This record gives sequence, C-alpha cells and structure tokens, in this order.
Amino acid sequence: MAVDTARAHAQAVLRIRGLALAAAVLPAAVAVVLLAGRFTGRIGAAGSSDAAGWDTARSVVCALAALTLLVAGLTARALRRAVPPQTPAVPVERAAAPELYRLIDELADRLDVPAPSAVALTPDCDSWLEDVPPPRRSHRPRPHPGAPAPVLVIGSPFLWWMRAGELRALLAPVVAGTAASADPEIAAARRFLRSLDACLDSGPGAAPGLGGATLAVPPAPPRRGPAGLADRVTRRITRRLLGACRGHSAELERSVAGWASEQARAVDYGLRIAAQEQVGLAYAGWDRLLTRVALPAWRLGRHPAHLNAGVVAALTELSRRDRLADGYGTRLGDRPACDLLEEPGTVDRAVSRLAADLFFGRPAAGAWHELEWADYPAEVVDAGWRVRAAALQAALDRLAPQSRPGAPTLTRLLVRLADGDGEQLAAALAAQLARTTTPVPLLEPDRTGRDLLVDHVTAMVCCAAVDTTGGAPGLDWLDGPVLLLGGVRRTDLAAPVAQAVEQGQDGPLRAWLDAAEVRLEKPVRL
Repeated sequence: MAVDTARAHAQAVLRIRGLALAAAVLPAAVAVVLLAGRFTGRIGAAGSSDAAGWDTARSVVCALAALTLLVAGLTARALRRAVPPQTPAVPVERAAAPELYRLIDELADRLDVPAPSAVALTPDCDSWLEDVPPPRRSHRPRPHPGAPAPVLVIGSPFLWWMRAGELRALLAPVVAGTAASADPEIAAARRFLRSLDACLDSGPGAAPGLGGATLAVPPAPPRRGPAGLADRVTRRITRRLLGACRGHSAELERSVAGWASEQARAVDYGLRIAAQEQVGLAYAGWDRLLTRVALPAWRLGRHPAHLNAGVVAALTELSRRDRLADGYGTRLGDRPACDLLEEPGTVDRAVSRLAADLFFGRPAAGAWHELEWADYPAEVVDAGWRVRAAALQAALDRLAPQSRPGAPTLTRLLVRLADGDGEQLAAALAAQLARTTTPVPLLEPDRTGRDLLVDHVTAMVCCAAVDTTGGAPGLDWLDGPVLLLGGVRRTDLAAPVAQAVEQGQDGPLRAWLDAAEVRLEKPVRL
C-alpha cells in the first residue's frame, strides 16, 4: 500500500540522519575508550613497550574527535537556525469565512483525517498543504503539545471561478494529505528534509526567490575568513546529506500523494473529474489576465484591486468565444465558491496586492496605487500608450540630424520607417528601454527590438486615433488594452504596423489611417 511505502521511505531518510549522527560521534567514542584505557592502565599503560604508540594514537584520535564534533556542531546549528521558506499567502481567518471552514471540516470528517489548522489564499492556480513552522525555542522549557495540523493553501482563482461543489471535490485529495502530516515518522522525515533545503537556500551564495519580487529575502553575503570556511564546510555536508536523501524524498512525496488519492477516491470522485477540466481553464485565464491585463497596469505603478473578479470576467469572455468553456451557462445556477467568504471583495483586494508584489515587485514610483477596473482604460490603456509614444519620440530625436527634436507626428514616424530606418530605430528604442525599465521574467519572454518597435508604433497610432478621430481606449479581458473606434474594437491594425516596421512598407498603414480619418500631421499629445 502507498502508506506503507511512504513510511518505508520516511524511515530510510531517518536512517540517513541517524548514520550521519553516528559518524559524527564515532571519533569521540573511540577517543573516550582510548583515554579510559590510558587511565586504567589497560591500553598503553605508562612504562609499557607500546606506550609511546598509544599516546600518539590518542592524540590523533582526540584531535580528530574535536574537529568532527566542531563540524557537527556547526552543521547542527545551521540546520536549527535555517528557516524553511513560507509561500506568500493571504491568511483567511475562520470568522472571515465560516462556511469555507465548515466545508473543509466536513470534508476532513468524511475522509477521516485531521482538519487543516487554517486556510490561506495564494495568487496561483494550485492548492497544497503547508506545514506550520515550529515556534522559536525559549530558554524556559515548555510542554510540547504536538505539531499543529498544516495550513491549507488554496489558489484564489479556484475560489472565484469554481462552484462550491467543484472546490470541495478538488480539495479532497489535498485535505486527505493531513493524514500523512500526522504520521510521526513521515513528519520527522519531512522536517529534516526541509531543514536541509532551508540551510542551502538561506546560506551565502543561495539563489534568490521569485525574480524581482520584494517578498523574496535576499541571500546573505558570503562571509570571509574562518566563518566563511565554516559556511563552506557546512554547505558541503548539507548538500551531501540532501543528495543521499533525494531519491527517498521524491518517493516519499509520491507515495503520500498516492495515499491521499486513495483516501479521496470515495468523495465526489465523478465531480472531481469535471472540476479538473475547470482547473486547466482557470489556469489559462489567470495566466492571460496577468500577462495581458495586469502587467501593463503594474508597469505604471497601478495594481488592479480585483484580479480574481477579473479572471471570472476573462473566462466568461472565453466561454463566449471558445468552445473550451462549453457548459458554462449550466454552471451559473450553482453557488460560486467565493460566496463561502464573508467579504469576497476585501479578500480579493488583499490577494491582488500580493500578486503585484509577488510577480512584479516594487513599482518604479516606490508605492502602489490601487486601481478599479472602471478606471483601467484611462489610467492604464491611454497612459500606457502615451508613455510608449514618448519613448518612441525620444528615440526618433536621437536619430535626427544633430539630435534635434521634432514634432511628435505620425508623418515624421512613417517617413523614417519608409526610408528603411526601422532597424536603427528598433536598436535605439531597445537600448533606451533597457536603461529605463525593469524586465519581468516571470510574466514575459525576452523581446527583440523589432517587437518593441511594433508595440510602440501601435501605441503612437492609437494615441493619434484618440486625439484626432474620437477613438477611445478600451479593455479586453483576454487581450488587454485595445483601441475602440466608434465603440467597436479594431483588430486590423497589427498587420499594417508590422509591414511598416519589418519591411518599410508604409502604404498599408497609411491606407488604414486614411480610412480611420486619423490626421498624420497633427502632433500627438504625449
């Protein structure tokens, strides 16, 4: 059975820990025997023919024992001080979600497992159990009541997109994992493995956490001298121990997952299959919302206050466009899982702020400004276009003869593109943005200078359309910022802009501008 396999691998991890401890104390034990033999006269007694040899052996073994105990003590201290990383999440108190806690408690009763000690939400499409870190030891010994049950971390998009029954079915295998957390051998093995991981992650030279995030604690700078030597020795030993446990650790978690799956099979199994389909849909909508909608706002120092409500809007729009979301209408009659919260809007606001800190980091202005969706077109779409248009104008000025500034008009831009200056303009723009913007590797891939130029030319065209033809900035839940002409989204701008940038053919773009009645000679408001 999976439970027996999990316990077997946990015992293997604990044996490795025991062997490491035995190796640390073995030289000291031998030294004690040799010293006791010297004082009792049974080993290398004074005046015997072999006394000098035994004295040398005692000195060597005692020195080795002292060195081994020193290294073992340093390693033990590093493991004890290492703090396992905690996933950034928004805690949800029982008073703020009594119905959600009741659903989870009833689920634990049906599974016959301990209930999670608390619930937290994270801006991610995943759910898991996270062990509660033990409290710092005080000088006064206190009775140890036993390790608390783990915290149930739920991906916030699930709570807003799924129905209450689907969420219960999806969480059943996760909640079933509390049985493994309550097993003493499995819990001890996991604590040891987490200490090893934390020791390597938090030591000098460790890799930082999520790129660019302010929540990631930077690693300590490498120390020099004897302290640096001790750190290197400790990390080497920790890495060896972790390597010896790696296979057992992977099999332990695989067996625990199988054990939890077996326990959860009898609870909402059919509904869980349907819920798994919604997981993929929620992931696609959440990823698209972050990359297409939230990221432009974050770059301007605004954080949308209701990202989870936004993902519902995005997936609703997807259900209208794509057959992937067939059957959405039949789900509307069921109760959404976010109704299990007393104040969904307040929780959504906290999770949305965490998402901004986690995926983007600190804004350039130093502080976030909260953004409602109704203000997105004016504060993000229009403002973002004008920031790009200004950057493009600055690049044009640097390429002008004697770097003389010119009027920010489409006529000037199209002439440079038609003259074949697209490559130079793309290079100048890429160099300028590299100095002034911070990349966000978690949300967007590396982009070429030509890709950036296409975006900035599109932004300048949109600014001109807004200034001269009554166009308006708009928000599409799946594609982000869009241009509206006559209240209708224009999707035919990408091709003529790409031709102008990549091939220097400005004719199609001029024709588009003429049809939209955009005035080329009027300066764009930056």
